[in-house]
Amino acid sequence: MLEHPLGSILHISFFYNNIHKYLFTTKKNTVIVSVPKEKRQGENRVALTPDTVKQLVKAGYTCIVEAGAGEKSWFADEIYISAGAEIIADTKNVWGQADIVLCVNAPGIGEVALMKNHAALIAFLYSYTRPELVEALLKKNISSFAMDAVPRITRAQKMDALSSQANLAGYKAVLLGANALGKIFPLMMTAAGTITPAKVLIFGAGVAGLQALATARRLGAVVEVTDVRPETKEQVESLGGRFLEVKQEGKGLETEGGYAREVSAEFLQKQQELVKKHIKDADIVITTALIMGKKAPVLVTEEMVKSMKPGAVIVDMAVEMGGNCALSELNQTVVKEGVTIIGEGNLPSLLPVNASELYARNITALLTHLSDKEGLKQDLEEEITKGCIITHNGMLMHGLTKSILQKS
Repeated sequence: MLEHPLGSILHISFFYNNIHKYLFTTKKNTVIVSVPKEKRQGENRVALTPDTVKQLVKAGYTCIVEAGAGEKSWFADEIYISAGAEIIADTKNVWGQADIVLCVNAPGIGEVALMKNHAALIAFLYSYTRPELVEALLKKNISSFAMDAVPRITRAQKMDALSSQANLAGYKAVLLGANALGKIFPLMMTAAGTITPAKVLIFGAGVAGLQALATARRLGAVVEVTDVRPETKEQVESLGGRFLEVKQEGKGLETEGGYAREVSAEFLQKQQELVKKHIKDADIVITTALIMGKKAPVLVTEEMVKSMKPGAVIVDMAVEMGGNCALSELNQTVVKEGVTIIGEGNLPSLLPVNASELYARNITALLTHLSDKEGLKQDLEEEITKGCIITHNGMLMHGLTKSILQKS
């Protein structure tokens, strides 16, 4: 049967229109962003979720995800494919093809070696603790950006992964403590008598401490909070906590980024004397105190642990940086002097769905700030970029990292 001439014309027209559309709308030479599978033991998070992959693909990026990268966060490979990602099983190709690698944790030296020269890396780097990683990045001329160094300014709030992960960690710390405690949190009146509410003592009123306070209060506990920064008193009281204040002279102890300054031995002694009176009655103690670039201060001494009630619980959220409790052990739950001490080093990873969702939004916001579909913007003097860039073109750019590594 002969085809109608008009039909042939329409088919030809349709064919060339689609070819034209393909040639002029297909994005060529776009930036390849890759998401490797996290190798850290016990890590369940992933750097990008399918939703953020979809967002990046729409913006013109090419996304590669290592096979199984999202499975511990309950994001199957098929969902990534539906979002527009390419799934690659070969780890070497995931690292080697990328223009920009996105991770949760800092890579190992061997993984950096797989990267292209002059590629870029965005992750939690804590570069001031990893001189060997910094050296490897410099050798490969990697432009590296640390999620832990994003300035805590209004413009960068959506990129603040430290806060998003600390929020979840503070919540989970209370649940772990409650699970280990042999009593309930709320006041309860029963026919058999009244159960008094649990008492929770929190060291540190940063993001994690305030979330721990809010969670413990929702569960019905009486909560006391101590912090070296008197500026946090109002926040603590607004959430229903009692603020234990150490009187001091001079300016506040909060840095521009919201971290606590390192305090004197005299001030630390005063704080410990104040806390000694309250820790004896606490059912749960949660410690969150960190000093950027320093070992975590010891706030709960062995003597203080001995003074606590049998069956009490300590959750040391600073255990990865040396610990706020003298008796805590990294990634271990131990019982010492009748007190259960929980030293879980990666609390956000215990909530991998939400932790990955929030982290993916944070890292996507930073990625699209630093780059577009054609590559890095290279505006090194821009405030956010300058704050979080660690290495670039074979040079160590980050002031804090440089000063700490030079002293070590």
